[in-house]
Amino acid sequence: MKMIYKIAKTELRNLFYSPVAWFLAVAFFVQCAYFYTDTLYGTAKLQDLLLRNHPKFKDFGPVSQTLKIFLSPNGIFSSALQNLYLFVPLLSMGLINREISNGTIKLLYSSPVKLRQIVLGKYLAIMIYNLLLLSIIGVFMISGAFNIQSVDYGMLLSASLGFYLLVCAYSSIGLFMSSLTTYQIVSAIGSFIIIFILSRIGSLWQKIDLVRDLTYFLSLSGRTGKMLQGLITTKDVIYFILIVYMFLAFTLLKLRAARQSKPWYIRAGGYALVILSVLLAGYVSSRPTLTGYWDTTAAQTNTIHPRTQEVIKELGKDPLEVTLYTNILGGGAYRGLPEKRNEYLSEVWDQYQRFKPDIRFNYVYYYAYDSIIDAGSLRRSFPGKTVQQMAVQMIEGYDEKVSRFQSPDSIRKTINLLPENYRLVMQLKYKGRTTFLRTFDDNIFWPMETQVAAAIKRLVKAKLPRVAFISGDLERSIYKKGEREYRLHALALENRFSLINVGFNADTISLNTASIPPDVTTLVLADPRMELSETALGKIRRYIDNGGNMLILGEPGKQYVLNPLLQQLGVQLMNGTLIEPSKDEMPHMTQPYITGTTLNLAEEGALLEIKKYGDTGKILMPGATGISTSAQAPFKATPLLLSTEQTWLKAGTLVTDSAAPVFSPLEGDLKGSFPTAMALTRQINNRQQRIVVCSDADFMSNLRNGGSFMSRAFYSWMNYGSFPIYAPRPDVKDNKVSISPNGVSMLKIIYIWILPALILLTGSILLIRRKRA
Repeated sequence: MKMIYKIAKTELRNLFYSPVAWFLAVAFFVQCAYFYTDTLYGTAKLQDLLLRNHPKFKDFGPVSQTLKIFLSPNGIFSSALQNLYLFVPLLSMGLINREISNGTIKLLYSSPVKLRQIVLGKYLAIMIYNLLLLSIIGVFMISGAFNIQSVDYGMLLSASLGFYLLVCAYSSIGLFMSSLTTYQIVSAIGSFIIIFILSRIGSLWQKIDLVRDLTYFLSLSGRTGKMLQGLITTKDVIYFILIVYMFLAFTLLKLRAARQSKPWYIRAGGYALVILSVLLAGYVSSRPTLTGYWDTTAAQTNTIHPRTQEVIKELGKDPLEVTLYTNILGGGAYRGLPEKRNEYLSEVWDQYQRFKPDIRFNYVYYYAYDSIIDAGSLRRSFPGKTVQQMAVQMIEGYDEKVSRFQSPDSIRKTINLLPENYRLVMQLKYKGRTTFLRTFDDNIFWPMETQVAAAIKRLVKAKLPRVAFISGDLERSIYKKGEREYRLHALALENRFSLINVGFNADTISLNTASIPPDVTTLVLADPRMELSETALGKIRRYIDNGGNMLILGEPGKQYVLNPLLQQLGVQLMNGTLIEPSKDEMPHMTQPYITGTTLNLAEEGALLEIKKYGDTGKILMPGATGISTSAQAPFKATPLLLSTEQTWLKAGTLVTDSAAPVFSPLEGDLKGSFPTAMALTRQINNRQQRIVVCSDADFMSNLRNGGSFMSRAFYSWMNYGSFPIYAPRPDVKDNKVSISPNGVSMLKIIYIWILPALILLTGSILLIRRKRA
């Protein structure tokens, strides 16, 4: 070890006695300073503007300023890593070939120094210099601790580790290239090429099953991605160690070959043995069962929510099998192709394999089409072509093999995917039970924790809440796609937040012919157009008397349909329609406030944001009326949505396509704030009975996005928070900067001009004194 240290010390002396090391240090410092101060200045300027003009502004909410300033595309770490390949080859290009061109390599060969000591000593020197580059970033990390409120130290330390491992990997490549040629510029160019190849090799031959994992493993690209986000995994750390080992071994083999005369196949065998050992160690270390994880972020943003972890624990030690079905003619096909397989595993399942490493993955490729899915749109794009001919052209367009894809008849023998609209879908299998986990045409595409947890709950035979929608009297339909209907929030497969995708079972029931099943957890009566029969009313009343939870939605003009039922609850839909004057909307388009009670119904993101900032949220209701309560009501009534004081209740029939209505007390109009949604509760059968009454049914229609977060909050509350399985993240604390724009301007002068000038001056003095000596 002493000899290694001596060689490293000598190499470091030579390195700092050359202008290259000082020039690169200055250039790297200026680069980091520019990206740090530029991003920080923009944030400080925006924050200052908001503080002066928005009294309610507190911070940037869920936006981590540590992540933005250090790890965004314009952040200091991202920019440093993008340009790192320009610095390291210039440092390492003369490590070995300088000895060769100066003739000192022969002295080293004839000395008692061993080759491995030479290689390790020189590499240790460059590793120490790399610490200088890391310390430059450390200057800005320390600055960030003062400039960012509650900076996320764990994320910064993880990113620092990723940066250092990558620069050391680059250095080992440069060391090897310097042993191949006596020309330093050739060594530098060779290092550029090798780094470029290793950065791009992960995208090569991804269609070939036998090669895909090997090239993906060797790829440098993205290996620091998780560490930059604050997640350290053993497989990523071991990968960099293996890359360093491989190129150091290559260097040692090259130097030995210069001293020994052996047949070419023996020398080639040495390189092959090193490569095989690296691939074997990399394969073993990347197995999910052998992978360790450390989420260093303060908010544990890289770890699935504890509730999701508990759901996965319910699977026990029995394996979970996931089959990805890819239809070349279906939605999302591109993301399911073989070349995207590693991205699919990394983006979707890696976070779950951390807690369930024995997940098995299967892949099925097929082609099928039914014009009922898209009203014949795809067929019109291929006029005169059969389904097979369309599939062949699509397969050839993706440069895939036709033999890989099963025919419609073949896939139907295994599974019927027409109900899933033949789009990209995952089937989960556990103990012989199966369920689908869907993809969605939004900006996320893959399922989130809420959908994954719900699917697993179905597999473990959990008691899922059952929502029964009453039908038979022209109520809103959960099967129709019309703008009035309720399919979007109930049974729409394409909506990630529909009841079926977040853990509910939904169905319809006609009370004129059937009884309410005992396992129904929520009964929904959505805007019947006809008066309910005595049979239906009797069944609903008995359901309520027995403590059943219910959602009742009505519309102005049809109060007479629901009021006989609501009388039992002690509430009534008031006669008339609410009017809210507006310069933009029709008069009946009211926007009631969300009350404090509503904010506590469920952990919906929108409700949590309103609670956090103490703001006021509103819901658009296109046609509502007020809800009155009786003093002798058997339920405790609490408003969920409350109209503004500017609203008034227009008695009689409202005409919306004529002149604006006029408030007229003589006609029975009433002014004031009116509840448009009420929560009714009482204790019965040792539990709290929960009923929601709404005076508008349109706000939960397909046209209104199924009621969005508000409808989900209603269903969650009526099912005692069991579903959806929410996975809210704790608030980030580093969401505000603690420096003014003027302060950043001063930092910019110090970091971009003064400190680099001092480094340059120090290097110049040292080099001049060295030259004189």
